[in-house]
Amino acid sequence: MKIRHWDRRGNGGFDFTELGFGTAPLGNLYKAISDEEAHAVLDAAWETGCRYFDTAPLYGLGLSERRVGDFLKTKTREDYLISTKVGRLLSVCPPDQRTGIGKFFDTPNRREIYDYSYDGVMRSFEASSERTGLDRFDIIFVHDVDIFTHGSKEASDARIEEFMRGGYYALLSLRDQGVIGAFGGGVNEWQVCQTLAERGDFDLFLLAGRYTLLEQEALESFLPLCEQRNIGIVLGGPYNSGILARGPSEAAQYNYSNAPVEVIERVRRIDAVCQTHGVRLIEAALNFPLRHPQVVSVIPGGQSVAEVRSNRDILGKEIPSALWEELKAEGLLRADAPV
Repeated sequence: MKIRHWDRRGNGGFDFTELGFGTAPLGNLYKAISDEEAHAVLDAAWETGCRYFDTAPLYGLGLSERRVGDFLKTKTREDYLISTKVGRLLSVCPPDQRTGIGKFFDTPNRREIYDYSYDGVMRSFEASSERTGLDRFDIIFVHDVDIFTHGSKEASDARIEEFMRGGYYALLSLRDQGVIGAFGGGVNEWQVCQTLAERGDFDLFLLAGRYTLLEQEALESFLPLCEQRNIGIVLGGPYNSGILARGPSEAAQYNYSNAPVEVIERVRRIDAVCQTHGVRLIEAALNFPLRHPQVVSVIPGGQSVAEVRSNRDILGKEIPSALWEELKAEGLLRADAPV
């Protein structure tokens, strides 16, 4: 698998595999899988050449971190990159008060407590270290200081302020100590990523679903800012929650919910252009973000061995330049999108 070397700080940097692995599905997202099934999925990802793994306390309320940690204990530490996230603490609770009922299944009875303070971030880091059994992380992302998670711009702004006054300095300290190699934000909205980038010294952003074959508004100002400052982008959600993988239908998922009619129609038009050029929609969707110079890795998830292997088969698919040109001519892809 191709490697993308990224070194913002002049300290050797990281070697990202172009295809990383997002481990939310290993937290029993939408359906429960066993530890053995999770290990088989991770083993399949490793066999494809993937060496970058992203997790978070939220994913299965600690379950994903535990499973990823158990797997990586069998590997040489220098052979992989791992990132996790801070901003949520997990507290024991009664089963009916568990976070994620109907979304995460068969998880520990825990409820999330948002805490972006200095102490909260340090406690989150220590808890993740315990769950994974790892001594250090390559990257830590502050998680979900966005409108999607907190419900309004005012609430998002308050969380950003809480983090910048507290947790930001915790991550600076951890980076200065060499306990982590880099830090950034894991967010669903490019505007929030830009706000963070303008206020602090961030190395990378995990941008989920906001620079895809369907959406490129991040080219307005955020991605140019990243180019100026050599900020790396890990691109999560390249399929926009499924619609770019399974195609347009009334049951299609977009942004973790049922896709709106206008999104389904736009995807239908994109799919038609792809078919004209003999390219599957999913192939164009996975390979498109990697055309941007700041994208260091794309991390679709996978809950089965077949899904993991399918993503690897798609990676590097030869996409004719005429496809990108027609999408731009039809107004389905921004004219300034790198292709």
